[in-house]
Amino acid sequence: MREVFRVFGRKLFGMRGERLGRNLLICLVVFAGLSAADYRVEIAPKILYLMTAAFSAGAMWQALSAKENRENLKHLMMLPCNGRAMKLSYTAALAGYTLCTKTALLWAVVFAVSEWSGRELAACVLCGINAVAVSACIYPMRRRIFGFIWGGAALAAVLSADAVPFFVPMLAAHLVFAGWYLLKCADAYSFYRSASVVRPHRSGRHFLVGRYLFRYLISHKNYMVNTFVMWGIACILPVFFRGTGTMAVLPVGFAMLTLNTPVCVLLSCDPATERAVHFLPQGEICFLVPYGLFLFLCNLTAEILFLASWQCQIGGIGISYVLTAVCFALLSAACSALLEWLCPLRGIAIESDLWHHPRKYLVPAGMLLLAGLLGFVL
Repeated sequence: MREVFRVFGRKLFGMRGERLGRNLLICLVVFAGLSAADYRVEIAPKILYLMTAAFSAGAMWQALSAKENRENLKHLMMLPCNGRAMKLSYTAALAGYTLCTKTALLWAVVFAVSEWSGRELAACVLCGINAVAVSACIYPMRRRIFGFIWGGAALAAVLSADAVPFFVPMLAAHLVFAGWYLLKCADAYSFYRSASVVRPHRSGRHFLVGRYLFRYLISHKNYMVNTFVMWGIACILPVFFRGTGTMAVLPVGFAMLTLNTPVCVLLSCDPATERAVHFLPQGEICFLVPYGLFLFLCNLTAEILFLASWQCQIGGIGISYVLTAVCFALLSAACSALLEWLCPLRGIAIESDLWHHPRKYLVPAGMLLLAGLLGFVL
């Protein structure tokens, strides 16, 4: 069991835990900086628990779905290894990675800007551990509908935390049940999800990159979910801008909607394809043009939904704002495609690290600066 944990631990935390230490140091710096700023936000305990549970469950699911982990599991399954030791070591390594590198940063921010007690801290930690445990239990299920019902019931229990006086003991009891289920009912081999088989295309000359992007999204549904979430945010964003009473915030909304990280790292998350594309004759034209068009369509859809929602709720949308939205979508798509071609991300432990890389803020930050300049000029 220790050897299996070491295989995944060295990949996730570094050979000597240097990646873990660096992330914890970043969390400490963020916590100290926000605490020194003396900025306070009132956060209800149930909202704090809900943020912890939802964020931890999502990050754990991304880690379980990572292609790199499937490759390691494939190799380990060829060895004579105890199934219980394998699944315990595997889920423990991913749970530690999720809580210490992803959820810890969320805790550093919310605990620095809000008032909290020891009971709330203990409940947050238990919520995070419960969330990663439930994700580990649901992922290998054959009929995930029952697992999603379980997860929904757990989230409902978190929302009713204020009305339950024994919430912390209930979390501890639920964690014991999740651990029992993982040990007794989960199949170690079910954690391995083989990559989807892509059938060879019939026509060999037209729309090859477009087909690749479409099939990649079909086989990686979490990318599509993130895009749909951004489109949902585009619909509700005018609600938050209503109080400004000015149309100058529209470019700010356009810039915010360019923060669709997953579709902007399709080359970085597949190094083999990235190397193959660079070896192709005129690869920059054959790939960048359809990839940039794909990003443009994703961004433009979000901008159109944002403008339509604004028109329905507030009104006053003219042709100039439509043209501005098109320009923002086109410019952000071109910059994101060029970044992927010129500066692909390397040295990433698992795929979900790409989504949280600081580079994802470069293009949205540039768009926000452009939006501020437009607001100043207009």
